[in-house]
Amino acid sequence: MVKDICEVTCINEDKVSRAKQHLTEQNPMEVAKIFKALADDTRIKIAYALSLEGELCVCDVANIIGSSMATASHHLRLLKNLGLATYRKKGKLVFYSLDDEHVKQLIEIAFQHQKEAIKVE
Repeated sequence: MVKDICEVTCINEDKVSRAKQHLTEQNPMEVAKIFKALADDTRIKIAYALSLEGELCVCDVANIIGSSMATASHHLRLLKNLGLATYRKKGKLVFYSLDDEHVKQLIEIAFQHQKEAIKVE
């Protein structure tokens, strides 16, 4: 017998109604895109490096992830298009940083949670 599901149906109408209302007021699909972008191993490495260093040029990011500048640029552009990163151009160099403090906190919390999960195992 499976122990991780309810054995009887008992619905809390108030909680269900509130949750459904909040979901209709938000855009879960857009939030899912953020997590989908960060679910990629390379992009989470880039985001973490940006959270640590604040700003990095494409050359530095390519070196950190061990890729070509074209590959690094592709991943950085995707993060930018999803509103997770921003860039500025200085001469012939392009510097990227995380878009705002919320994104930085999201990355830091995820890495902190991962460290804590390892300790529990």
